[in-house]
Amino acid sequence: MFAKISSLGLYGLNAFQVDVEIDISRGQPQFDIVGLPDAVVRESRERIRAALRACSISFPVASVMVNLAPADTRKSGSVHDMAIFMAILKAMRMIDKPLDGCSFIGEISLNGDIRRINGVLPMIMLARELGIGSVFVPADNAHEASVITGIDIYAVHNAEELIRHFRGEELLTPCEHYIPPEAAYNETIDFSDVCGQQSAKKALEIAAAGGHNALLIGAPGSGKSMLAKRMPSILPPLTFEEALETTKIHSISGLLTPEMPIITKRPFRSPHHTISSAGLAGGGTIPHPGEVSLAHNGLLFLDELAEFDRRTLEILRQPLEDRKVTIARASGTVSYPCTIMLIGAMNPCPCGYYGHPKRKCICSQKKVAAYLSKISGPLLDRFDLHIEVAPVEFEELSSKGGEESSAEIRKRVVAARDIQEERFKGTRITCNALITPDKLQEFCPMDDSAETLMKNVFDRLGLSARAYDRILKVARTIADLDSSEVIRKQHVAAASQYRSLDRKYWSGSL
Repeated sequence: MFAKISSLGLYGLNAFQVDVEIDISRGQPQFDIVGLPDAVVRESRERIRAALRACSISFPVASVMVNLAPADTRKSGSVHDMAIFMAILKAMRMIDKPLDGCSFIGEISLNGDIRRINGVLPMIMLARELGIGSVFVPADNAHEASVITGIDIYAVHNAEELIRHFRGEELLTPCEHYIPPEAAYNETIDFSDVCGQQSAKKALEIAAAGGHNALLIGAPGSGKSMLAKRMPSILPPLTFEEALETTKIHSISGLLTPEMPIITKRPFRSPHHTISSAGLAGGGTIPHPGEVSLAHNGLLFLDELAEFDRRTLEILRQPLEDRKVTIARASGTVSYPCTIMLIGAMNPCPCGYYGHPKRKCICSQKKVAAYLSKISGPLLDRFDLHIEVAPVEFEELSSKGGEESSAEIRKRVVAARDIQEERFKGTRITCNALITPDKLQEFCPMDDSAETLMKNVFDRLGLSARAYDRILKVARTIADLDSSEVIRKQHVAAASQYRSLDRKYWSGSL
């Protein structure tokens, strides 16, 4: 007796089709699974035996051979349990209804319950591309799966429910298409809570408007972390396409819940400085995304930047340029997207008071240089804005109100992003920070005075080609906030001021 059932697998972010083929024949009773299964897949034999008993069905006393095709692709996880279960029932002639156009993904428990799995969203997207009409998924994954239109999603609670459906005794109905609610901003975290720091706030507004990387440097207690943690409240909303891209990564990482089946706000990730390189960039035997990919289309905040392991930080250099992380393993290569805004915060020295106007630094010049040298020149060059966060004065702390709210700042940010969306229509560029070198001259026109100033800045500061490009992109964003189509002298002057801290602090340490 032979049967074939469709399932779906996942390797990294890439879904692939799996055909579950089963042959039940006379011979010594055994149950084998072939097709490069990992330990979790092989263990499904015991889960399926127990689930059949829970449904009052006797496992066939025969030789049962299951093949997961294609046989040269490694299968991992418990995602194929439901398909193998259905293949056994089909081969035993306990289900006569044709299963063409149906696919099954989900883990089956010993009592027959269907448990949630990770990575449903990319698998459903592939199923729609393949023309599969119906996919049966665990009930806890139904909201996540039903985000995708053009395909019927059936939520399954247990194996008996599945059997009754295909016997025609109690039909399941397709889930309604899930429409994510509009993102609600957390108004308890607001820029109005930050007293003073007007220049730092303006710099972060520019960063948010153009998607630029920013480095905050200042003494302890000056408000660096407080400012950075309020950045999500001024970021523009996700488009639906960006939300799907981000949700796919969170789906395979198991970070979605039935209550939050799709990411509707830009991610904010803030790993501790003890994180490993694999935790930051991704890795593992079966490569999983790291923090830099979990922050895709959002913000990665690295607090106490100089306390991170230098080798861990250096891993970020290529992803920040390529906007993707590629992880190579013997079993294959996986690429995860990581289009992020990187916000770093750090003290200028081990004690934190180097250059403080009122408190004396107790660090030697050698210690200061060693501390700052943890941030290499190439990594520092990838920060578009260098922001000095000065100590807050008493008058600013004791002032009564008057601070601008995140909602007001966000209006200007969204207006600037709307200008960019219109400018980049028909391209894959979404914000100024992503302008490619070949498009710089087209999208960043300067008037004569701005071009003269840019030349002087380039020669005086000895800028690299990358630094030149980044100053030009920041000037483009400042011009957008100023509703100016052409970059003017004042825009270049403002942008170049945000590249001065490396001369102040790092001139003798890099």
